[in-house]
Amino acid sequence: MAQLNATRSQIDALSAQIRQLAANEQAASQAAQPEQTEKPSPTRRAGGTAIRHSSVRRPSAYESRLRKLQSQLDEQGKEIQESREEARNDLNSARTELSGSIARTHDELVLLEKKGERNYFEFDLTRSKQFQRTGPLNISLRKANEKHQYADLNLIVDDRTVQQKHVNLDQPVMYYTPDTQMPVEIVINSITKNHIHGYISVPRYRKSELAAASGDSGNATAATTQAAGNNSDPTLHQRLPE
Repeated sequence: MAQLNATRSQIDALSAQIRQLAANEQAASQAAQPEQTEKPSPTRRAGGTAIRHSSVRRPSAYESRLRKLQSQLDEQGKEIQESREEARNDLNSARTELSGSIARTHDELVLLEKKGERNYFEFDLTRSKQFQRTGPLNISLRKANEKHQYADLNLIVDDRTVQQKHVNLDQPVMYYTPDTQMPVEIVINSITKNHIHGYISVPRYRKSELAAASGDSGNATAATTQAAGNNSDPTLHQRLPE
């Protein structure tokens, strides 16, 4: 969006320059023409045929180029505006989807947990260099900006220390682990002086558990099919008498 806005500003500046150049060209052209107070008399050829001079001034090649360039800039500006609208719509759509999976209060957290798709672990952290175990992560609060409502966190993810700075209120921080298909989410619901409250959300089932469940289901289906074959009526497979 910032790049689109910068490009739009450049196009507006160029358009203003083109309009100014066109105005200067028109003023110079008018100044170069002699003032006429009376209609020019028609010029007569031999034989009495009258020829009138046209008073319509044709646009110069310079003006034609200016108009062509202005048209191109207007077209580019239209495309940029359409891109901005599309990006804004995509952003609003993403926000709408996220808002349905983020809890801002404890009651909303309970409702999400009832869906049965994820596990939730609430935390209360005071500014400290020490890590606190919450769910699958170790988390430490390093800074809580109450005025601007953001916090700086240190996390231990897969035995690695990760710094997550400028986490805004209700802004999900997502991490993928090797054994999860969906990300682990960290959400801060409250920021006060040197203190935050929030929760960690993790998928209820790991990849290994899903794979094992899928394997067990396949084995059960195969066993059922085999059992059905063994228990079938043998007469169905006998040759009929001629």
